[in-house]
Amino acid sequence: MALFFSLTTPVGIAIGIGITNVYKENSPKALMVEGILNAAASGILIYMSLVDLLAADFQHPRMEINIKLQMGAYSSLLFGAGCMALIAKWA
Repeated sequence: MALFFSLTTPVGIAIGIGITNVYKENSPKALMVEGILNAAASGILIYMSLVDLLAADFQHPRMEINIKLQMGAYSSLLFGAGCMALIAKWA
């Protein structure tokens, strides 16, 4: 796994350099591939944030017994997601 992880970026760079001559930025196929890769990357990030990072915080015993803390955490989560969506509008 360490070898695979360390080779991922250099291999990706080599592939990118290799296809620069045939890559047409505004072709329908290129836009489709870019959309699929962006969707996969965003799905992975959403999964990691919800399952690996937030689940542990929201399942803490102190959080489960305090309704005020739960409401504050949920409202902060929704506010943060809204702010990120607003920022994404300009990206």
